[in-house]
Amino acid sequence: MPGTCTVITNPLSGSFTPQKLSGVLDFLVSHGIIPDLQHVSTPESAVRCAQAACRSQQNPLIIVGAGDGTINAVVNGLTPGTATLAVIPFGTSNVLCRELGIMSPEAALEKIAAGMSRNLCVGSIEKDETRHTFLLMAGVGLDGSVVKGVKTREKRLFKKGAYFLSALRVLQSWEKSRFEVVSGSRVVECHSVVVCNGAKYGGNILFAPGASLFEPEFQVVCIEHETRLEYLKTLPSLLAGRGLKGSGIITFPARELEIRGTKPLQADGDYYFDAPVHIRAIPDFMKIII
Repeated sequence: MPGTCTVITNPLSGSFTPQKLSGVLDFLVSHGIIPDLQHVSTPESAVRCAQAACRSQQNPLIIVGAGDGTINAVVNGLTPGTATLAVIPFGTSNVLCRELGIMSPEAALEKIAAGMSRNLCVGSIEKDETRHTFLLMAGVGLDGSVVKGVKTREKRLFKKGAYFLSALRVLQSWEKSRFEVVSGSRVVECHSVVVCNGAKYGGNILFAPGASLFEPEFQVVCIEHETRLEYLKTLPSLLAGRGLKGSGIITFPARELEIRGTKPLQADGDYYFDAPVHIRAIPDFMKIII
């Protein structure tokens, strides 16, 4: 491991405490790693910290002790192919950490000390001149509408419960419009789509078996269903740990695709803009401690 690292942490993250951060810093120093601590509170400040680390070091080790939103922002500030990222679960859901099997700060520190890493693939969302990188998933349709509808005040008060409240509002104002997903010669008309770079949804739910952060290919899950009842019928396969399967579910691998229509898009749990968008896989974007 390098002798120095950049530690980026967000004190507003759901499970952050000063005591946990102190334990992380003490651990790093005891293992001969000198941390450069950076506190951030917005995505923009996290992007700037990551950019600065990449400018000042050829192959920086960047440790993020925060939630998925801050981790996503850090990734969007990295210079492709240069950085090694380590993640410590200081957030509310900690979806990326769960995908990697990192269930506690102590487990994360053990992995940092061991220093094992793998090349990681990310997704790039392109809309006009705007580009955004995601790690786990991008969804257009139902989940995009739910994430777009989350209210900041409710998220601060109720954490994950804010998404449930938004889902109730989306269910109440349900709409049935469809759009096209295009990949090569394949065209699928659907009500929702989730482009999966990771296999799990929300941290614990196996959603797209076969998807992997380490392979330069997505699992694209298209949902043709238009009614609330049809969506409910897909829950048994999810709850049984088989992924989203059944009638009206079309899954296929893709490295690049176009999503048409004008429905909201979420990436790694945050709303960014509405479709249409172009999405492509970027292999070996960075290394990640495993």
